[in-house]
Amino acid sequence: MVRGQLGVYASGQILSRSWTKCQPKPLILRSLATSSSSDSDSYQYLQRSKLPTMYFQKSLPRLPIPLVEKTCERFLAAVQPITTAQEFAETQQVVGEFKSNEAADLNAMLKLKDEANKHTSYISEPWFDMYLKDRAPLPLNYNPLLAMKNDTRPEYQHQLVKAANIIITSLRFWRSLQAGLLEPEVFHMNPKKSDTESYRRWMRLTPKIVATYASYAFKAFPLDMVQYERLFGTSRIPGMERDHLVQSPNSKHIMVMRRGNIYAVDVLNENGLIERPQEILARLNAVVKLDESKSAAEVPIGVLTAGQRNEWARVREYMVKSATNNELLTQQIDNALFCICLDTEEDPVYTEANPIPAFKNMLAGKGTNRWFDKSLSMLLSADGTAAINFEHSWGDGVAVLRYFNEVYKETLNKPFLSTEDLKLVSQISVEASKVRHLDFEIDDKLKEEVRKAYELNEKNVNALNMQMLIYPKLSKQACKTDRLSPDSIMQLSFQLAYKQAFGKYVGTYESCSTAAFRHGRTETMRPCTMATKEFCDTVLSSQENFDAKKLRSLIDKCSTYHSQLTKDAAMGQGFDRHLFALKHTAAINNKPIPKLYDLEAYKRINYNIISTSTLSSDGLLSGSFGPVVRDGLGIGYSIQNEMCGVVVTSYENGCNGQEFISSLEQSFNTIRRVIDESK
Repeated sequence: MVRGQLGVYASGQILSRSWTKCQPKPLILRSLATSSSSDSDSYQYLQRSKLPTMYFQKSLPRLPIPLVEKTCERFLAAVQPITTAQEFAETQQVVGEFKSNEAADLNAMLKLKDEANKHTSYISEPWFDMYLKDRAPLPLNYNPLLAMKNDTRPEYQHQLVKAANIIITSLRFWRSLQAGLLEPEVFHMNPKKSDTESYRRWMRLTPKIVATYASYAFKAFPLDMVQYERLFGTSRIPGMERDHLVQSPNSKHIMVMRRGNIYAVDVLNENGLIERPQEILARLNAVVKLDESKSAAEVPIGVLTAGQRNEWARVREYMVKSATNNELLTQQIDNALFCICLDTEEDPVYTEANPIPAFKNMLAGKGTNRWFDKSLSMLLSADGTAAINFEHSWGDGVAVLRYFNEVYKETLNKPFLSTEDLKLVSQISVEASKVRHLDFEIDDKLKEEVRKAYELNEKNVNALNMQMLIYPKLSKQACKTDRLSPDSIMQLSFQLAYKQAFGKYVGTYESCSTAAFRHGRTETMRPCTMATKEFCDTVLSSQENFDAKKLRSLIDKCSTYHSQLTKDAAMGQGFDRHLFALKHTAAINNKPIPKLYDLEAYKRINYNIISTSTLSSDGLLSGSFGPVVRDGLGIGYSIQNEMCGVVVTSYENGCNGQEFISSLEQSFNTIRRVIDESK
């Protein structure tokens, strides 16, 4: 089972355009009098791309189905480091039988279905099923966290000001997307040469049916954007045995949560235009005033979304028997464009000295002031620290990070509001119909269900440990100077740290985006390789005879192999998704599940003790997700120009995260020593 993975691209870079490097620019305050009228295009749209947003969508190549022979070969190479010689010999025999017998028929059926569904990819349907059928709670198991760097200027860091600016930019992003004016998502290998007006001019002259292939000539790779349509107005609805997604793209309101109370706040007018900045700020201020006139929610129903999915489905079915509750759930919550969670001083706030309590609260927390089923929730702590917590079934990190970066860039460089505007909003009369408290009908049965969901979430969160390490001696720039892949160095460090701390090699997961293909999702890379094993074994056996040049040659070998794995995965040439789809094909066609899937080697490599995911953004304060198995580690990492950072999650009575972090620092020191002494 794969949980909480975001998706990365070759060399550990998120698939993105060059704007991921959000360097702060001189502040350009907008004139509210001239550019913020609700009908001004400069206010209504974030971008006015000369290329339509979905310009490349029809010409995107389809995700390839790998050759069975290659899949078997790659699987064997991946399991060899984590199996004994006898286990590997048995695995080779069973894989050989699979390749000669069932694989051909299953692959033929898979190809037939793929040919009949050319609008999508072979992995899309089974991948949705994997997410939507799992009954585990969403927090810690699926929903990841992306925390945003703070604004150092107090006048823009105020919670309500920050929230209002984020809402405005989010709506500008959404309206640009709906109007086809958002820049198409393109990964530029050399942005200086291709992320240019000349490139866009040539693309406009190119027929859409071949536009993607014409873009390749510029070493610019268009990406699938179908997931973007589910960023807003989407909710995951619990069902017995399988959830489903609902989407309301024409909604005009968001949901705002504070102290467990839920409010619907209109942010678009009757014509679908974004309300002016001061009006949005005034409505948020009205939420706070209204909330302060009440007590904290005695029965915070949002915590139900943190429960086991069948239980939540059963409770929701009971709730909607009430006409009032049905209307509030389906029309006000499910239909909301997104969720804003305003935490209070009672909740942890971010501090550099000890950021962990705030990160844990943002990742899962008490669950009382969250609605984990929304496609997108923006969390704001009392000090204005912002973070995204998103439901994962609908999409991956590429779409979310694009949105994250656009919000970070605009709220940092061109905010619409400051604390000066707070003085003005008290003069704005807010219509009661524009800010609505959702007053659910609560009975004793619902109180009991909320209590049980709260206790389950509390138990899970209390069992979660989180550690953080910032290491300045390894950075993106340092790796490039030393002619090394930053991502391969990070992954090698994880392997050395785990072996050093716990004495073995285990199944390791690294997510890689396949967004370069139509309806691509992710592919798995397996960073525990025979090359990394050779390096780790050599290091750990040569403390008294430290041969830096030999070890450097082994690092280079690891880096070369890791880069090839990354390229294969990004091109849809991994083995995990193919084997997953073949098993799914057998199941839906009532065919026997091949013996390969009962192999200890197959079970072991899919029991992801080390689960990793990385993001590349100058606006990222931290990324985090829960371990995917109870005795595993969830490793969110980032390697930036000046340092690398890691957030590690683990469960009590599982893998010792603190011991791993200590070992990881030693691993970084060792690798840094090898690099320095081999020069």
